[in-house]
Amino acid sequence: MEPVNYTRVTEFVLTGLSQTREVQLVLFVIFLSFYLFILPGNILIICTIRLDPHLTSPMYFLLANLAFLDIWYSSITAPKMLVDFFVERKRISFGGCIAQLFFLHFIGASEMFLLTVMAFDRYAAICRPLHYATIMNRRLCCILVALSWLGGFIHSIIQVALIVRLPFCGPNELDSYFCDITQVVRIACANTFPEELVMIFSSGLISVVCFIALLMSYAFLLAMLKKHSGSGESTSRAMSTCYSHITIVVFMFGPSIYIYARPFDSFSLDKVVSVFHTVIFPLLNPIIYTLRNKEVKTAMRKLVNRCILCKEK
Repeated sequence: MEPVNYTRVTEFVLTGLSQTREVQLVLFVIFLSFYLFILPGNILIICTIRLDPHLTSPMYFLLANLAFLDIWYSSITAPKMLVDFFVERKRISFGGCIAQLFFLHFIGASEMFLLTVMAFDRYAAICRPLHYATIMNRRLCCILVALSWLGGFIHSIIQVALIVRLPFCGPNELDSYFCDITQVVRIACANTFPEELVMIFSSGLISVVCFIALLMSYAFLLAMLKKHSGSGESTSRAMSTCYSHITIVVFMFGPSIYIYARPFDSFSLDKVVSVFHTVIFPLLNPIIYTLRNKEVKTAMRKLVNRCILCKEK
């Protein structure tokens, strides 16, 4: 058989969130305000944990890493989305699309693995309190965080390797405001069923399995706390931490399961879920956790007051 000749697509056109100018301006104000308000909040969480000598436990080390990943995850799509609100023809180069896709899955998968590490940390703290400091030492924490990043990198490389080998000869329009495998695969000039199956398995099935495992582990921890502990402050604090983790897990894995654990067909809710998944929830995750943690809130107030006093002097 002779090879099929086709013109290689060099860029993709994004449809964006809306074609109406007024709606675009309203969305720009909403997302910019949200991004500029929450982003410094997450940076403040990282600075507070790094500078406060009382926040040295593994739980806070992992929380700082979660905030760091969430800042990068939301920044992969949000800046370009905000700029594109003022551009009539929203374009992204083929290389830029692949880069966006790579970092989206790299950071997203790393965060999922980090949430699993945080669940293990809570298990050690609640079920092995006397050996917690020995089990979750700084060296092990650094290794687990590094493995989370490595796992995210391997997962993302698989997605990119499947995409770049596909032929794209037109059309080049993506019905979205960013590049992701679910949109790019649809416009490939080839039968993508094998690639789509691998992507659903690597992204969707992993999300479902991790989600169920995390919910079961936190349900077990909550049952342990209610069964073997009283109603003291330490028990209440541990339960509050578990509820915060469960909220974060639902926010992170729910949209991911909706997007990746099914055939990559287009549905009316896709864009709405994608906005929450890539911009809003990642920025809110550390905030939700911090609001239920008195130690972090107290340390943040001290840091802010210290900065204000320094400026006055």
